[in-house]
Amino acid sequence: MLVNLNKVLPKARKGRYGVGHFNTSNFEITQAILGAAESLNAPIIVATSEKAIAYAGIENISQLVITMAYKAKVPVVLHLDHGRTFDIAKTCIKHGYTSVMIDGSHLSFKENVKITRRVVRYAHKHGVTVEAEIGRLAGIEDDIQVTKGDAVYTDPEEAERFVQQTGCDALAIAIGTSHGAHKFKGKPKLRIDILKKIAQEVKIPLVLHGASGVKVKWINLVNKFGGKLEQARGVPDKLIKQAVKNGISKINTDTDLRIAFTAGVREYLRTNPEVFDPRKIIGFARAMMQKVVEDRIQTFGSKNKA
Repeated sequence: MLVNLNKVLPKARKGRYGVGHFNTSNFEITQAILGAAESLNAPIIVATSEKAIAYAGIENISQLVITMAYKAKVPVVLHLDHGRTFDIAKTCIKHGYTSVMIDGSHLSFKENVKITRRVVRYAHKHGVTVEAEIGRLAGIEDDIQVTKGDAVYTDPEEAERFVQQTGCDALAIAIGTSHGAHKFKGKPKLRIDILKKIAQEVKIPLVLHGASGVKVKWINLVNKFGGKLEQARGVPDKLIKQAVKNGISKINTDTDLRIAFTAGVREYLRTNPEVFDPRKIIGFARAMMQKVVEDRIQTFGSKNKA
């Protein structure tokens, strides 16, 4: 069933579990995400970035997810991830998205409020929910790169004022995660102290971006079959669980799926060099991605929460 964020996130916040957000750009990735959600009876958020939309085409990717979501036995949200303008949010709403993110975190507080409020007013008229962001994560998301020195933790008091002034439905915050596979050196650390303060001040669901686990086993598998992916430090499961316990209701995952897909394709081609059927090659990678999604769902605590 196709729903918006307000059908799944308030329940997650109250029940202290996280709903998984997983990015897609094609049929097989979407199959893996929804297959995992249905197998574990979990609510799920299927998201596309602006770059994924450019790759697949807005009509193609939206209708693909919508069609599959209507047939699913679990709640499915079709969500725009990191929308940068009012126009892209409006376009996604026109094509059936049930939720959009407007990312004004690169703007001043005043300008962020202005664009977010505009998107909220338009989206709410169409029954669509809005995720916004305050604070700035380090790392790479599509073509947007933020160095560690430019990352900014979310200020709890600013977060409260931002929510009051914009009316957004969910808020992405910066507490120490980073986008992309090539994480910065050092032991991953989340500012749970900041999270607790924000959760006390902000009563809407909170979102954690850049939360891929980037398991060493997936990195090793990519490299085993011809890859050159550097060892990366993802966010350990214990920290994700701690964040959920203290107020995070939505957790974003993208990098893990990319790595699993790449590892799956490389492993299958190296061990089955005679095969030239793309259904078998990509089907193997799809199965690996579904395992990743299932693992994340269980880590987030959303199994059997549909």
